[in-house]
Amino acid sequence: MRKLISTGRLVFLGVFVAAVLTVFFVKLYDLQIVKGTQAYNESVNSIVSHEDVIAARGNIMDRYGRLLVSNRNCNNLLIKDDELLMNDDISIAEANEIILQMCTIIEENGDHYNDELPITMTPPWEFTDMSSTQALLLNAWLAANNLDPDASAVEVMAKMRSRYSIDGNYSAEDMRVIAGVRYCVNVRWVIPTSDYIFAQDVSINTITSLMEADLPGFEVQVSYLREYNTTYAPHILGYTGAMSAEQYEVYKDKDYPLNAIVGQSGVEAAFEEYLHGVDGEAEITRTSDGVITSTTYTKTPKPGNNLYLTLDIKLQAAAESTLANYIETTNTQTELDNEYYRQLHKPEEIRELITGGAIVAIDVNSGEPLAMASYPSFNLETYWDDYNTLLEEENNPLVNRVLSGLYSPGSTWKPCMAVAGIDTGFLNKDTTINCTTIFTKYINDGYAPGCTGGPHGSLTVSEALTYSCNFFFFTVGDTIGIDNIDKYAKLLGLGEPTGIELAEATGRVASPAYKAQLYEGTRDQAWYAADTLLASIGQGLTGITPLQLGRYAAAIANGGTTYSCSLLKSASSYDYSESVYEREPEVINEVKTGQLTWDLIHEGMRGAVTNRWGTAWEPFVGFEYEVAAKTGTTETGSSTNDAFFICFAPYQKPEIAVAVAIENGSKGANLGVMARDMLQYYFDFKVSTQNTEDELTLLR
Repeated sequence: MRKLISTGRLVFLGVFVAAVLTVFFVKLYDLQIVKGTQAYNESVNSIVSHEDVIAARGNIMDRYGRLLVSNRNCNNLLIKDDELLMNDDISIAEANEIILQMCTIIEENGDHYNDELPITMTPPWEFTDMSSTQALLLNAWLAANNLDPDASAVEVMAKMRSRYSIDGNYSAEDMRVIAGVRYCVNVRWVIPTSDYIFAQDVSINTITSLMEADLPGFEVQVSYLREYNTTYAPHILGYTGAMSAEQYEVYKDKDYPLNAIVGQSGVEAAFEEYLHGVDGEAEITRTSDGVITSTTYTKTPKPGNNLYLTLDIKLQAAAESTLANYIETTNTQTELDNEYYRQLHKPEEIRELITGGAIVAIDVNSGEPLAMASYPSFNLETYWDDYNTLLEEENNPLVNRVLSGLYSPGSTWKPCMAVAGIDTGFLNKDTTINCTTIFTKYINDGYAPGCTGGPHGSLTVSEALTYSCNFFFFTVGDTIGIDNIDKYAKLLGLGEPTGIELAEATGRVASPAYKAQLYEGTRDQAWYAADTLLASIGQGLTGITPLQLGRYAAAIANGGTTYSCSLLKSASSYDYSESVYEREPEVINEVKTGQLTWDLIHEGMRGAVTNRWGTAWEPFVGFEYEVAAKTGTTETGSSTNDAFFICFAPYQKPEIAVAVAIENGSKGANLGVMARDMLQYYFDFKVSTQNTEDELTLLR
């Protein structure tokens, strides 16, 4: 009978099993006998810690995916207080000397350590301006050290010298350095708050120098730092920072750790919950000398979502560049002119310099802001280094004039008046009003406003817009009344919230109620016919923001639809694999009137550009795209008027609206060159993009 298993196979199997067992026994002998003592010592001396792993913040991009704000890795230094300040082998005097050496090495390598003690760095000791968090920490430290809450800075420093056993041989400046670091560590034992980051984003040279000095008591932590990939849109993008005490009260219920970095302004703050990731946790094993031997994630960090803004950063760059160039060039010329007039002893000819301005570009058919430029501006990359200087600068570069500047818009208001006049039935395409320059209806009451450039003679509503006739719109406003003016202004978004997610001034339109509130208890609270006439030409008590002016220009262009001006176009998961949010245009208000209304208004604004005597003619001579525009000039009581300009293009099928506001800009007609630059970029980019798409189509 045939054997099921041959003898040869049994021999082979026996040899194979013997070989495997031999390998196992050799390895086991090596681990337990040869390296057993070493492994035992390593296990005894290993230190296992559970640490948070910081999640990266989401990226911020423009509408076309151009990267605006991202992250980069950085090295932070942490003080290991258990090793430095609670180590029986290191005396307090030695610990103080080590702290001073570490601070010196950091500064010598061009980095900086963080000192949160709100006391001057040199005597005489005085308290510095402190944030709410600094005040909270200081008060907690004072209470813990039995000092009066009203203790002086001198008393605090005296207490710190004794409390931290700082040798009297140290200079006052060195004592202050040591006390500052000791305080930053110690105060976190008193009140739980964010971790003390001894030094942020230090160089490899600093870390190497500290290691070469063989100084104990510090640890290198890998973290993230916001990186700005553009110098544009600083007012919009904003910045991040450690939470304040007030912010922690908000974010603690959202599971933010105490040391979380959050948005402090702009987009970073507005969309914090999109951008902020979820920190992870890791089990870190180190040898007794600090070498990491293993890292095991017990909770994987989840980075924040990536945002796409409605902005076109290239159009934003064009806006900021043309705005800065115009203002700086104009101011240089104004200074030369003023000096000339001083020499001629003609003080009445001297003009104020431009103090600031703004440009806004809006997508006519969605209300999305494409560009929002404010001047003067600043650099986000050096924001904290420049902060004190920026605060002291005369023209407030930190103020976002697009959202916070409130201006009486002058004659750019007149399209609104035209809408109101037509829709209430007072005006039609054949209605004419004879401009005789001086509006004399209230002359017996001592008020007779005039019309710049008059007499214009008999004008239709379209012609009145072309020539910007005050007399015509005095008549309209006086006839339809202030309530109707306010009604249509509101429908067109003037003096109303825009829907922007950033902090904005709402502004106001002139009204009897507002005036009564403003001058409550005085004779000035009464409403007069003169107030209505001023409101009819965009002056008086009306104050709107440049963003509202831009949204209004878009509503005039698209036929009366006022959209929300949200900045967030879409959001995706950190790996771009999943859509988190997609914006849809949001209608806020609509002026439901006939198409003839818009045809008459558009015709008048187009005439301002094409008619030789139109107020916006000169900037667009020879311009290849058809533009409709309206200028505005407002008396402010100073020697130089504020100036405004709105326009949209293409005339037949509007896509983009632009609004410009310049403080002390003299007259609105001057500003058309900036709007032209914006439109030129917009259409050139559109054409180049279409050409690229056509080329790619041919290659398919």
